Order: sequence, then structure tokens, then C-alpha cells
Amino acid sequence: MVEKARILLVDDRSENLTALEAILSSLDQTLIRANSGEEALKALLKDDFAVILLDVQMPGMDGFETASHIKRREKTKDVPIIFLTVSHDPQHAFRGYASGAVDYLAKPFDPWVLRAKVSVFVDLYRKNRQLTEQATLLQYRLTAAAAQGSGGAENPASSGEKLLDELSRRLTAVEDQLDLVSSQAKVTVDGAMASSVTELTERVARLRAGLDALCPAP
Repeated sequence: MVEKARILLVDDRSENLTALEAILSSLDQTLIRANSGEEALKALLKDDFAVILLDVQMPGMDGFETASHIKRREKTKDVPIIFLTVSHDPQHAFRGYASGAVDYLAKPFDPWVLRAKVSVFVDLYRKNRQLTEQATLLQYRLTAAAAQGSGGAENPASSGEKLLDELSRRLTAVEDQLDLVSSQAKVTVDGAMASSVTELTERVARLRAGLDALCPAP
């Protein structure tokens, strides 16, 4: 069973949080509420999140200040932030992007657009986790194959080839999924998100190159 991604919803008005939950419910992910910037920062200390939807105009710590704290923390600096606001002031949008947001939506926004953007970040979050797991599995199994070979229990070349074939098949599945996400990202997100997709694609390419280098020549 695929683990659900967490999405952090930050707004001081409960009716706005309820509306966001209604819009995003069809994604079937875990939606976490925070009624203030302070609550958001506490939630980020406890759990990992795929994306943050952050209201700009909140009493006390506003969205810009909250984003600044998020981006200063090593654990959370790479979590994507989408600002939501009733203001159409271009200066607000500039401050939002300057504080590290990947997108800035003025209310009222199209629910489908918001849902599509969030969906892309959820997919990217999952792909990142899959890549980490694949890299860990690759290192673990190659180490196990080397230890098995030194013990003489089985032909190390044959064992190693089987492991590499299995890992190659799993990586191919990740590459196929990434192609779909990349296509979706080109349609639904801005330049900042495209940059994240490019970075993820490069990570996959490096893993593929490393795996190919380990495969025996035909």
C-alpha cells in the first residue's frame, strides 16, 4: 500500500481550511490543519510534508514571516510553498516569490487549478522517496552480493547480475512515472516547479548511469 503524502493547510480562518479540504479531498492524501504560522512550524518539526498551502494575511506571524522561518530550517527548506491570498497587489506576489514560494494564487482561485498544482507536488514527493529507497536498496544488495561472493556460497557474478537486473527493472518503473510527472508539470506549474522537476530528472539519470556502469558488458 502506497503511503499517503501529508499536505499542510495554514489559515487562521476555519472556513477557509474547510474549503481547502473539500477541494483537495479527491487527492486522497493526509490533510493537516494549522490555524497560525506558529502551529505550522510545530507541525513541520513533527512530520514531513509534500507541499504547504499558506495564507498570507494572518494575525501575528503572517505568511511571509512563516515562510521565512520554514526556508531557514534545514529540515524544511525544500518543502514547496504555495501562497494563497485575497490580495491582487503585485508587491505581495513579489514578496511571496522572494520568500521562497513556488507559486502564488489570489482568491478566488480555480479549485481545479489548485488541485492540479498540489497533485504535481505530491507526485514529486513520492518520486523522491522512491529514488531514495532505490538508491538504498542498490547499495545494500550490491554489498550483500559482494559478501556472498567472498564466502564462496554462490557464483558472485551470477548473483550480482540478477540483483542488477532487478534494480534496473525497478528504476525503469520510476523513470516511466517521472516522465508522466514531467509532462504534467509543463502544463500546470511555473518555472520554479519546472526547476524541481529538472533536478529530480537529473537525479534519476545519475542513478541510471551508476547502475549501467555496474552492469557487465555484453
